[in-house]
Amino acid sequence: ELWISLEEHQDALELIMSKYRKQMLQLLQGRKGEDAEPVLNVHQANSLEIESQIDRICEMGEVMRKAIQVDDDQFFKVQEKLAQLELENKELRELLSISKESFEVGREDLPD
Repeated sequence: ELWISLEEHQDALELIMSKYRKQMLQLLQGRKGEDAEPVLNVHQANSLEIESQIDRICEMGEVMRKAIQVDDDQFFKVQEKLAQLELENKELRELLSISKESFEVGREDLPD
């Protein structure tokens, strides 16, 4: 999760920097309209690519979070079922013990 968070942070910083560069290029374009346009076009194409990659990374992160949640839910269900079975087992052993004791007491009371 930390690795994914770091990647998302780096991608967000890259997006911020690309927007900053775009604004700087637009300022330069005002000064040098003809010179900056090819660079601006290339930069816009790169920005779109970076944005799409950030979106895909965010989607993958969300899928991974959901998978972790499902896995955790399944683990807790198994733990709950195990605790329930252990409790039932303990109760059944107690009943069996009581039954054996009453059977043994009943046998002792019988005449030989």
